[in-house]
Amino acid sequence: MDWQALRRIVTDNDETGRSRILIDGEAAKLFAVDEAGLAEIWAAPLKPGALLDATDRLSVEDVRLEPGAGAVKVRWFTVAPEDDGRTAAEKEAVAAGAFAALGAAHCRTDTTRHPVMHKTDTLDVIILVKGEIDLLLDDGEPAHLKAGDVVIQRATNHAWVNRGSETALLVAVLMNAA
Repeated sequence: MDWQALRRIVTDNDETGRSRILIDGEAAKLFAVDEAGLAEIWAAPLKPGALLDATDRLSVEDVRLEPGAGAVKVRWFTVAPEDDGRTAAEKEAVAAGAFAALGAAHCRTDTTRHPVMHKTDTLDVIILVKGEIDLLLDDGEPAHLKAGDVVIQRATNHAWVNRGSETALLVAVLMNAA
């Protein structure tokens, strides 16, 4: 994934109230494992006045899977095609290491169906931008998504599984619901 090719533009108002570009560039922070990863775009507290604060909080924070309490986070993320050459133990080790590095080991509540299954206390709006991907839940058949599909993920145990040949690119808006 060429993370530098993904552009974030953040707007602001100057001291006279005129609109302008505050940030025009690459992601604030990046976390990648192999071909998968996430790139932080924006975060803010969900409080009156603070939501429109022009502080780029992500540039000084560690990359974390979940937004902070009472906050919203926007990010790109990619899911690489499943590597059939890895054993189940290797897949589990990679998943456990990635979630631990993102401060989210506690989110892996039930990985019975897949090693990247996880549950966060968030309401997520997920938009598939490129590629195809399956949304795997605890029960039922996976929902197969194509570019343009949108998922409202409501604090459920889930996994994004790429059974195709192209890395999938998604955009997520995560709102802490705790």
